[in-house]
Amino acid sequence: MPYRPPLVPYETFVADPPDLPVRTPGEGGPAMVSRAEIAGTDAHGATVKAVLADGVTAVVRIDAAGDGMIRVRLAEDPQARSRSARLMPLTHPRPHPATVTVDDRQLRIDAGALIAEIRLDPWHIRFLRPDGSLLLEQDPGTIDISGRQRTLPFGHSTSDGVRVAWHESFVAPGDERFVGFGEKFTPLDKRGQRALMWNFDAFGSESDRAHKNVPFYLSNRGYGVLVDSGLPVQFDVCQSTHSAVQILVPDDLLDYYVLAGPTPAEVLDRLHQLTGQPYLPPRWAFGTWVSSGFYPDSQERVLERARRLRERDIPCDVLHLDCYWQVAGNWSDLRWDTEAFPDPAGMLRTLSEQGFRVCLWMNPYLMTASPLYAEADAAGYFLRRPDGSTYVADVWHGSYPASAIVDLTNPAAVDWFTGLLRPLLRQGVAVFKTDFAEGVPADAVAHNGMSGVELHNVYALLFNDVVAAVTEEVAGHRAVWARSSYLGGQRHSAQWSGDVNATWPALASTLRGGLSHGLSGVPFWSHDTGGFHGTPEPDLYVRWSQFGALSPLVRLHGTTSRLPWEFPAEAERLAVAALRLRYRLMPYLWSAAVQAARTGVPMMRALLVDTPQDPTAWTTDLQYRLGTDLLVAPVTDASGERDVYLPVGDDWFDAATGELHPGGRHLRVRLPLSRLPLYVRRGALLPLVAPQATVGDGPFREVTLVCWGAVEGRTVVHDVDGDTIIEAVRDGDELRIQTRGPLLVGQLALAGVGDADRPARSLLNGAAVTVLPFAGLFPAPG
Repeated sequence: MPYRPPLVPYETFVADPPDLPVRTPGEGGPAMVSRAEIAGTDAHGATVKAVLADGVTAVVRIDAAGDGMIRVRLAEDPQARSRSARLMPLTHPRPHPATVTVDDRQLRIDAGALIAEIRLDPWHIRFLRPDGSLLLEQDPGTIDISGRQRTLPFGHSTSDGVRVAWHESFVAPGDERFVGFGEKFTPLDKRGQRALMWNFDAFGSESDRAHKNVPFYLSNRGYGVLVDSGLPVQFDVCQSTHSAVQILVPDDLLDYYVLAGPTPAEVLDRLHQLTGQPYLPPRWAFGTWVSSGFYPDSQERVLERARRLRERDIPCDVLHLDCYWQVAGNWSDLRWDTEAFPDPAGMLRTLSEQGFRVCLWMNPYLMTASPLYAEADAAGYFLRRPDGSTYVADVWHGSYPASAIVDLTNPAAVDWFTGLLRPLLRQGVAVFKTDFAEGVPADAVAHNGMSGVELHNVYALLFNDVVAAVTEEVAGHRAVWARSSYLGGQRHSAQWSGDVNATWPALASTLRGGLSHGLSGVPFWSHDTGGFHGTPEPDLYVRWSQFGALSPLVRLHGTTSRLPWEFPAEAERLAVAALRLRYRLMPYLWSAAVQAARTGVPMMRALLVDTPQDPTAWTTDLQYRLGTDLLVAPVTDASGERDVYLPVGDDWFDAATGELHPGGRHLRVRLPLSRLPLYVRRGALLPLVAPQATVGDGPFREVTLVCWGAVEGRTVVHDVDGDTIIEAVRDGDELRIQTRGPLLVGQLALAGVGDADRPARSLLNGAAVTVLPFAGLFPAPG
C-alpha cells in the first residue's frame, strides 16, 4: 500500500497508483548512458547506439518533430512505444526536415527554432536557441561527496534484475519557474513540488491530487517539455534537489519532446500541433448552466426551475440534471426514473420551447443492483480482475454501492454503452456530463489485454471520446462536460474542476487549478459555482458567482441548491447581476473562445501568457486575464479585501470607476459585495450587447462598442457570420472607428475619458456619431 502519513486523515481511493520499488542499501544505482556511437542519419534526425553503465545496449533516436520541436527516445527496442499506445496514440508527430551534421564526435540536429547538440563520448545533450545560446541541458548525473548519484541520469533503473523505469534530468537554474502538469490545485509555480501523472478522484481542490494530469510543463526560460506516456510519470521539479528537474517514466521507453518558444503561446501552439487542436464548444455552452444539484429531483421540479428562471429574468442556456434523473442505487444505467420523470420526452420538448438545452449526468460505472447488470456482466462488458472475475470496485468511496467499470476497450461494450446514450440524445438531450473515470484499479485487466496501470490515465480520454462521438452522431457537436482528462484532452470541451468544497480556501485553490490546466493546453474550463460540497454562506455564493460569470464557462452546482432565489434577496440580486454581466460581454467572450480554439491559448490566461518577461507574472496565481483585455481578480476572502497585480506593458482602467492605473504595480483593494476587482486594458475596444435570456444562435445584434481611453486600438470580433476587424485611430481631437466585417455596431461609448482628453468629434465608419455616456460594467447599487 502507498505510504500514509501517521494520524493524518486520508481518503480511501480504489485506484491508488502502484509503488515503485525502493532501492535497498548496497543495491546498484541507476544506469546512465555513458557513451554512444552514430548508427545512422537521415533527413529528419539521427539514430545512435548507446551503452549504459550496466552494460545494456540501447538505441537513442533524436529527430525533428516540427519546426522548433525535437523528440528524444531511449529504449532497448527501437520500435518500442508507450504501453498506453496500445489503446490510442497520445501524440501525432509528423516527419519534419532537419539539418543534421556530424563533427568530431558531436552530433547536431537543427529543427529551425530549436537545435539539439549531442556529445557522444561522454554522452551529453544540450538544446540551443537559433542564436546558439543555451536553452536547456541534461543534468550529467550529479555525484555527491560520497560518490553517490543525487539525480536520475539519462538511462534506466532496475530492481531484482527487472527494469522499472527510464529517466531523464535537466539542469534547473536557480531562478527558473515551471508551470503546467494539468489541473493542479497547488501554487502555479511548481518548483519544489513533485507532480505525479495519475488521475485521482481528488476529493476537492485542496491537495496535490488531480483529476486531470498532463505530462507537460512550461518554463520561463522559453521552452516546454512533453513526455509521451500514459503511465504514472513522475516529475520531481527541484524537490529532492533544487538544481534539477527529474523525470521518471515507468514505461517501455523514455519518449519526450522539447518545444521551443520563446513565448508560452508559441510553446502551446507546438503542443497542439503534436496532440491536436482544442475543440470549440457550441455557443450556447458559454451561457449559464444551472444544475439540479446532487439531491433527489423530479420532472415537476425541473419544470418549476425553468419557469422561475425565465420569470425572474435569470439568463440561462443549459439545465443540468444530476444523478437523480436515474433510479438511485442503479447508477449509471442511463435510464430515466419513470416515477420521478413520467414524461421525459414531453419535458424536453417544453424546455426546448423555453430556450433551454438539457445536460444529463452519467459515468462509466454500473451499480450491481441495476437491472442491466447481470446481462452486461455475462456479456463481458466490464473490466476484470487478474483471476478473470468481474472487477466490482468501491468507486463511490463507501457512500454508494460498489460498481463495475465498463470496459471501453471492448468494441461490443462500446456498442452496448452507446446504445444506452443514443436514445436519450434522440429524445432531445443536448449534452452529457461525463463524471468520474479516474477509478480504473491498477490491478484490473481490460479486454484488449491492457493492465489497469496502463489503462488508468488514458481511460478518461477513451470515455470522453466514446460519449463525444455518439453526441456528434445525433446532436451534431462533440461537447461533453468532463471531470477527468489526460494528454490531448483539449479535444473534450468543456472540463470542470470536480467536487470542490464550498469554502473560501477552496475557491482560491480551484482558481489555481484552472490556471494550471490552461497552461497545459486546455482552454475551456469551469468549476462548480458556489462550491460543490456543503452550502456556501451568502457572501461566498456571490463572490463565487462573480468568479464563475467571468470564467470560460459557468455552471451553478452543488450538494445543496445553488439556485439564486434559495439565497437571501441581496445575494440573489448580486449573483444574477454577475450572470447578466457575462451575457452583456458575450461578443467579447465568444471572440476570446474562438481565438482560444484557433491558437490553443486559454481564455482564462495566467498573466505569464501575455507578459512572459514579467517575473511577477510567473508566480501570480489568484487572478487572470480573460481574453486579452479584461483582468479579473476574484475575491477569495470574506473581508472583500485582496491584493491585485496589474501586469506590465499596459495601463488598466477600473471597470467600475474608470480610474486609470499604470501597469507593473500592486494595489490593495477592498470592494463592496456588489463588484469584484475587474480591470480593462487601456486601448481596449469592448463589444457589448443587452443581456438576453439565452446566448442565441444568430449574429450579435445592437452592439455597443466601448472604447476605453479614446486612444488607438484594434480588436477582432468573431461571430457566426464571420470575423469583424475593428480599429480605432486617435488624431488630435478626432476619434475614428472603422469596422470591416459583418458585425453591425449601433452605438459608440467612451470609458475612462475625462474632459481634458475627450475627443471633440467621433466617427464610426466615416459618419459622425453621438457618443453615449458609459457608467461602467457594474450596475449602480439599488
